[in-house]
Order: sequence, then structure tokens, then C-alpha cells
Amino acid sequence: MGPDQAVELMRNLLREALIVSAPLLLAASATSFLLSLFQTLTSLQEQTLTTVPRLLIVAAMTLAALPWFARRLVTYTVLLFTDLHRYLG
Repeated sequence: MGPDQAVELMRNLLREALIVSAPLLLAASATSFLLSLFQTLTSLQEQTLTTVPRLLIVAAMTLAALPWFARRLVTYTVLLFTDLHRYLG
């Protein structure tokens, strides 16, 4: 395997990781923003007020998107194994 093939393989891996993690990161970021806005407007400074809803929303998003995550990762893995001969020589 040459350096250009290793770079291509890592680029594809990082792209898939970004695509799979994006929905959870966006949901956590949006939740944090809305909760911070709520805390600022109401002058509440309770830590559990931000942590618990964020954890619940990320857990719900994970369960809701789990079939999509699995399908995406299985497709990537099958593609990787079918193109394995290109990387081995």
C-alpha cells in the first residue's frame, strides 16, 4: 500500500466518522445553545439543568438514528472489504 492509498483510506474513514457523528453533535450543540439561552434569560445557574436534558436528547437521537448509523457503517465496511485487494497489492 502506497502513501496515496493510505491517505485516501484515512480520508474516507474520517469522512464517514464525520457523517455518522454529525447528527449527535448537532443535536447536543443545539440543545446546549437553547438551554444556555434559557438560563441567561431566567438567571438560573443550575448545572443539572443543562446536563440532564442534553444527555436525554443525545440518547434519544442515538436510539432514533441507530438503524441509519448501522446501515451507513455496514455499507462502508462492505465497501472497504470489497476494495481490499486494491490496498494489499
